[in-house]
Amino acid sequence: MSAAQAYRSKAIGALTNEIGVYALCDLDGQPIYVGQSVDGIRTRVRRHLTSARSDVIANRQIDVWEIAYVWAWPVAEVVDVQPLEDAVFRHFDAEQPLMNGKSLGGTGEMFDWPEKQQVQVIEEADRQLRLDPAQRLPRQIQQYNLLVDYILTVKDAAHLKRSLEAHFQRLVKYHQTFL
Repeated sequence: MSAAQAYRSKAIGALTNEIGVYALCDLDGQPIYVGQSVDGIRTRVRRHLTSARSDVIANRQIDVWEIAYVWAWPVAEVVDVQPLEDAVFRHFDAEQPLMNGKSLGGTGEMFDWPEKQQVQVIEEADRQLRLDPAQRLPRQIQQYNLLVDYILTVKDAAHLKRSLEAHFQRLVKYHQTFL
């Protein structure tokens, strides 16, 4: 196991394993994916970040290289998970479109969110290196191309095209930073 993998594994181990909602956040600390887990946040996030049984990874919707932080909101009851996920999704999707692809339902009802746990899953020195537009732009181009290819050859679905649009907006941002 590399030092980077060991760091990530230890950081994920610090996440709560209660049920709840989580956000995978990019190198800038901006949420790019919001999900829920009724079998433990740590368990679900570990599956995402190791690409083991994660549709969002398999569908090329997110690039794990870009994930620097995980935010978690544990809840006491399973019935609280969906309304919280709806609220978190709507809040962050309004700021910058999320890579989820699928838009969540729900009323968008606002309520007090539980206390947030934040864990950095890559070392700070590595995060700073990855912020370099000369590294980030080619990665985003590659991820965009992977998702286009997936849509053309495997599954042409509206939720994947919504995710592609979110990638395109990020690509434009990284392009501007590169210039």
